[in-house]
Amino acid sequence: MNSFDYFLENTYQLSKPFLLGKEETTFKELYNDSLSLATWLRNEFGQNKYIPVISVNNRFFLITYLAILKSGNICIPLDPAIEEKNFEYITDLIDPALIFLTNDIKQKLPLDGYRCMDQKELAELKTPETLLEAEPDYDREKCAEIIFTSGSTGKPKGVMLSHKNLIANTGSIIEYLKLDYNDRMLVVLPFYYCYGLSLLHTHLRVGGSIVLNNSFIFMGTIIKNLLDYECTGFAGVPSHFQILLRKSDTFKQTHFPNLKYVTQAGGKLATVFIDEFIKSHPDINFFVMYGQTEATARLSYLPPELYKQKKGSMGNGMPGVELKVVNDSGEEIKPGEIGEVKARGDNIMIGYFADEQRTQQALRNGWLYTGDLGTVDEDGYIYITARKKEIIKVGGKRISPKEIEAVILQIPEVLDCSIEGIESEIQGEALKATVVVNNGSDKTITEETIKQHCVKHLALFKVPHIYEFKDRITISATGKKTKNS
Repeated sequence: MNSFDYFLENTYQLSKPFLLGKEETTFKELYNDSLSLATWLRNEFGQNKYIPVISVNNRFFLITYLAILKSGNICIPLDPAIEEKNFEYITDLIDPALIFLTNDIKQKLPLDGYRCMDQKELAELKTPETLLEAEPDYDREKCAEIIFTSGSTGKPKGVMLSHKNLIANTGSIIEYLKLDYNDRMLVVLPFYYCYGLSLLHTHLRVGGSIVLNNSFIFMGTIIKNLLDYECTGFAGVPSHFQILLRKSDTFKQTHFPNLKYVTQAGGKLATVFIDEFIKSHPDINFFVMYGQTEATARLSYLPPELYKQKKGSMGNGMPGVELKVVNDSGEEIKPGEIGEVKARGDNIMIGYFADEQRTQQALRNGWLYTGDLGTVDEDGYIYITARKKEIIKVGGKRISPKEIEAVILQIPEVLDCSIEGIESEIQGEALKATVVVNNGSDKTITEETIKQHCVKHLALFKVPHIYEFKDRITISATGKKTKNS
C-alpha cells in the first residue's frame, strides 16, 4: 500500500466535504480527480520521475500532490515565492519530468525547456477511462516526496521521505491527538512545509475536514474562520501564537466554543506565551510538539495535562518513536547534563537527495542525529536547550540564546526577541538583542528597561550588550522568524 491508498483507505467514498472555504471538495471528488490524474501520470511518465508542485494551499495543490504520490512518482512541493536561484538549483538537481504550477507563478520563473501544467490545462486534460487500482504489494520504502529546506545557511537540502515515513508519522499523530471524523482543522501552514502536510495527511485518513487560510497576516480572518467554520483544531509555529496573543486582545477575549485543541511546533515557543494562552483559554488543550522535516514532521509531544508539571519540556517520543539524549561519546546523559537528541522510528527520512556526506552525518547506526542540544529530567522528559549551531561563546562561556530570549519575552510589551552573537574586539563575541515591541502598548520599552529586567533574572555575562528595536516580526511563508532581515 502506498501513502495515497493509506490516506484514503477508509474515506475515499465519503460525500462529506474534506475542503471547506472559498473552494470546496468532497472526499469522493478529491479521490476520483486525483486517481484520474495519477493514471495519466503513470501512463505518460511511468514511475520514479521528479514532479514539483508550486502553488499556494488550494484544491489544485491537493489533487496534483495526491496524484503524484499515487502514480509512483516523486512529489517536490515548492514555495510559490521561491527565489529564481533556488528554483534553478533544485530543477538542475532533479531534472523534473513535469511541473505543476499556478498561472501567476508562470510569469515569475525561468521555465524554458520544462513541461508545465497549470489549473486551466489540468481542467482540460483528457484522462484515461481505465484507472489505477490499489497495489497491496507496493514497496513502501520507495521515495514519495522530497521536501527542500534551506536551513540557516547554504544551498537547499532535499529531505527524501518514503511512503513508509508518511504512513508511520500520520498514524502516530492521529493516535496521540485522538483525531476522528468530527475534527476540522484551520490550516495556515503551507503544504510545502512538513508540518502543514501532516495536517493534510491526518485529516484525510480520519475523515475530518480542513479550512484553508493563506492570509494569517490578517488576524481578524483567523478568528472569523475559527468561529464561522466551527474549527476543532488549530496548528501554528511560535510566531503565530506570539502575534495572536500580543498584537491584539481580541484573540484572548474571544470564546471559541468548538476549538478543542491547538498544536505548536516549528521551534520553541517561550513558556510565557503558552501560559498566556492557557490563562485565556483554559478549556482548549495546548499540545507542545517537537519535530524536524527529517522526521517527516513529528518526533515528540507533551500531553497538555503534564504542561504545568513539565513546563519547558517538549515531552518524549510519540508512538513509534524512540528518543535519546547522548554525549559526544554516544552515551546517554544523566539528568541535568547536556547532550544531542537522537531519534529512530519508521518516520525517519531515507536521507538527503544527492548528498551522501550530509546523509552520513545525520543518519548513524539507524539513528537520526537532530543537531538539537537538550537535557532530561528524572522521568526521561526532554528539554531542548539550543541548536548546536546556535550556541554562542562569550568570554569562553557557552550561552544558549533561547534562555535569554525567554527572559526578555517575560516583559508583556515585548512581542518578540532574537539573540545573536556579533564580533567584539574585547570579548571576541558579544550578545545582541533584536527586540520587537508592541506599538499598541501604553508603556515605553527602552534599552535600560530590558537591561534592568535581565539583570534580575540572568547572570551578568548573559545580559545582552547591544540592542536593536523593530516594529514588527519578519517571518517566512511558513510562519518561522527570519533573522537579520
